[in-house]
Amino acid sequence: MVLNYIWVAFFVIAFAVALGKSIATGDLSIWSTIMDSSFSSAATAFDISIGLTGILALWMGLMRIGEKGGVIQFFGRLISPLFSRLFPGIPKGHPAMGAIFMNVSANMLGLDNAATPLGLKAMQELQSLNDKKDTASDAMLMFLILNASGLCLIPIGVMMYRSQCGASSPTDVFMPILVATFVSTLVGIIALCFKQKINLLNRVLLTWLTCITAAIVALVWFVSSLPQDKVQLYSSFAANFILFSVIIGFLLAGMKNKVNIFDAFIDGAKDGFKTAVLIIPYLVAFLVAIGMLRASGAMDVLTDGLTWLVAALGFDADWVGALPTMLMKPLSGSGSRGMMVDVMNTYGADAFVSRVASCVQGSTDTTFYILAVYFGSVGIKKTRYAVPYALLADIVGSIAGVAAAYFFFR
Repeated sequence: MVLNYIWVAFFVIAFAVALGKSIATGDLSIWSTIMDSSFSSAATAFDISIGLTGILALWMGLMRIGEKGGVIQFFGRLISPLFSRLFPGIPKGHPAMGAIFMNVSANMLGLDNAATPLGLKAMQELQSLNDKKDTASDAMLMFLILNASGLCLIPIGVMMYRSQCGASSPTDVFMPILVATFVSTLVGIIALCFKQKINLLNRVLLTWLTCITAAIVALVWFVSSLPQDKVQLYSSFAANFILFSVIIGFLLAGMKNKVNIFDAFIDGAKDGFKTAVLIIPYLVAFLVAIGMLRASGAMDVLTDGLTWLVAALGFDADWVGALPTMLMKPLSGSGSRGMMVDVMNTYGADAFVSRVASCVQGSTDTTFYILAVYFGSVGIKKTRYAVPYALLADIVGSIAGVAAAYFFFR
């Protein structure tokens, strides 16, 4: 319902601004500009969606090989010591823990299509342990925060949109997004541990969080020691090396487990094609609305005003153009993707503000969508403190995304 209001508001605001301008200036050409923008934005949305087909087919095919080859199960076993401490209310060996491992592992690998059904399964298992069926349990809240904070090792979605929009190095946002999404997840976990009175000084939990944090800090320290002209080079190399290594790892895992690799790839690629087709209506809806908003001048009024305010406070304002993406992210995945694509189409995919928008887009997940789908699937009506803690992770992730973009690209 919120998404409906936002979408309609874009059109209403564009109409109101255009009407005000035409009355104030007597310039009636703005109406043809807006309508031309609606047609060109619809065509752009379709072109982008068609262009994504090959990329989605490739990666979803590879991901299917990794899924059948046991990569997700491997991740589940790897992180089980950490998760058994974060979910103390789940009995050892309960199916809920396995579903949570599978869901989080799928999210970390960028397997969105696999992650959602796994997440719904996890919520069903958690509901079986829940004494108050209409109220979210502590374990449910921790699970939702892990999903809303959006921890992802391979941000395939953002990189493929950058590729389609003409970025010279689509993978250059890999490292900044990794840092931003880690910070978002870490803050969400720590805040919820305090709220749920989970002992952060537990040896296993503390060791895990310390080691992961140390690895990220070491990465940032290493990058900061490089000459500025080498930062993007090394970041791009690391991203591409890791991605290629993931592909090899999936293939080897598939061979080891006697998976019919080619058939698995084809099955996943078919899903990728279907997903690309399903994306078209959402991109058309939001890119047309955003395009008309920009053509009316409303977007310029917003960004110019915020740019002036940020500059007046003494801060660099080059990131302000990415703010609409940041504000839309908790509300709508398709809306925030539309905002990100609009920024890249307006300023160029390699512009600094486009990289900021990409980092913000990849730093967290779509909070209200996740809360609605996951809680709704098991009939939870009392969400307790899920919203403020999820939004905390969102805000921190967005700020970290902006900071990471400045660190890596400035």
